[in-house]
Amino acid sequence: MTLTLESVSKTVGREVYIENADLTFETGSKNVILGRTLAGKTTLLRLMAGLDKPTTGRILVNGEDVTGMAVRKRKVAMVYQQFINYPSMTVFDNIASPLKLSRMDKETIKKRVYETAEILHLVPLLDRLPAELSGGQQQRTAIARSLVKDAQLLLLDEPLVNLDYKLREELRIELQQIFQRREAVVVYTTTEPAEALMLGGNIVVIHQGRILQTGPTPEVYHSPATTKVAEVFSDPPINYIDGTINGNRGTIAKDISIPLTGHLEGIAPGDYRFGVRSNHLFLQPQGSADTEIKATVELSEISGSETFIHVRHAQTPLVVQESGVKSRRIGEKVSVFVHPERLYVYDLAGDLIASPAGPDPAGGAGERGEIPQNRGCDLRLRPSGAALCL
Repeated sequence: MTLTLESVSKTVGREVYIENADLTFETGSKNVILGRTLAGKTTLLRLMAGLDKPTTGRILVNGEDVTGMAVRKRKVAMVYQQFINYPSMTVFDNIASPLKLSRMDKETIKKRVYETAEILHLVPLLDRLPAELSGGQQQRTAIARSLVKDAQLLLLDEPLVNLDYKLREELRIELQQIFQRREAVVVYTTTEPAEALMLGGNIVVIHQGRILQTGPTPEVYHSPATTKVAEVFSDPPINYIDGTINGNRGTIAKDISIPLTGHLEGIAPGDYRFGVRSNHLFLQPQGSADTEIKATVELSEISGSETFIHVRHAQTPLVVQESGVKSRRIGEKVSVFVHPERLYVYDLAGDLIASPAGPDPAGGAGERGEIPQNRGCDLRLRPSGAALCL
């Protein structure tokens, strides 16, 4: 199966929900739509499913225009954020409901329900009602009802967002195993960069209804084509430092000199925005090539097993991500260290000029290469993760 969106837009009154989206997905591909709340992710899924019609543009399945086709006539399954189950039906009957509607014979229904329930660890619960289940079990039931249909298009709209942390981790692992077994187009939406990275496959970064960048997930993460993509695909948000390049030296935050080595070589003189992710900033030097930034602590924010240290150097705010639970006194003077080859370089319009080539600059990464833009063209997302600009 091939699902294609051709110049698809969706407007309601004067509000633009989706603007001129061009995408193609193929059977066997795993695709993540990453964007903030109200970015247009759910609208995009509803257009794919046939629950909404685009204002302009076409939706094609295997080259056939299905823009006006009713959702009942499409082989599609969708999982929502909320646990949508029939309260008066047992888990078995909830899972079996789409098969009964298709008038499948009882023995085949029973076989497929048990096969799907086994994958999602629901077999001992098949005789229970949804009210007797935990939140995670209810969501498993909703997912099983979608999976049992063996649909060609599987759409999951932030299916884990209402679960607690432990259940989310368990279901993420199970979903990845399920995706690997499915000969279908799988599209999964999330607001969380970490979840997108964990799921892998291909990614569509969307903001305010516009598709910003598309491609294999690791490639887009390492080379965000614009400052907005980098912001959406970073948690906590990527740090930006204004700077200049002149000759063979660079200056950031007006008074900090950096060497122009590796991917920073050969950049034309001028004003730029340098970006660095919080996990590439340290409060202790990691090597002799690190650049020191003197700063003042403004906030120490503990999040699970990590601590985010908010600091400021002159007019430049920075967030340092540290492992473990650590306390820093407000007003404390600290030194922040960064390896220059972990810096992204954007022009003042927000377009990527140079990005780090790999995760370990000390190990020889950082050679400058072609930056995959993946913007302004239709991208065919293949099961292998390769992106072909058509």
